[in-house]
Amino acid sequence: MTQTPGPAPRPVVPPPVDVAGSSVGELLSNVMKDVSTLLRQEVALAKAETKAEATKAAKGAGLFGGAGFAGYLVLLFLSVALWQGLENVMDGGWAALIVAALWAIIGAVLYATGRSEFRRINPKPERTVETLQRVPDALKGERS
Repeated sequence: MTQTPGPAPRPVVPPPVDVAGSSVGELLSNVMKDVSTLLRQEVALAKAETKAEATKAAKGAGLFGGAGFAGYLVLLFLSVALWQGLENVMDGGWAALIVAALWAIIGAVLYATGRSEFRRINPKPERTVETLQRVPDALKGERS
């Protein structure tokens, strides 16, 4: 069961702090600590989004693997069909050709499903990009 990520949590904005008695060093230290926390949170968000997309890619790859195995079986049954067809002049060969045709249909369905899974992959971490675009405004003290 796959879970889709919910809406991005809204950042908690602390109330303004009176900095009249603080030194410039203290203020810079606080700013650096806040920027460091922000960057750690953005990296964690990017990891979570990338993991979700990698899961989709793995599912699509598994379906392609199934299509490859089905293709292998098509070649196997076609080879057996040709062999029996030549040996028995039609009887056993036609049966093997029917089995090979069924595997060809299964392989086509698996391939089409895998291809559609890969088309749904979005490698761009949307929420991370969105929140990173807010960083310059946040550093200026603007609220979005």
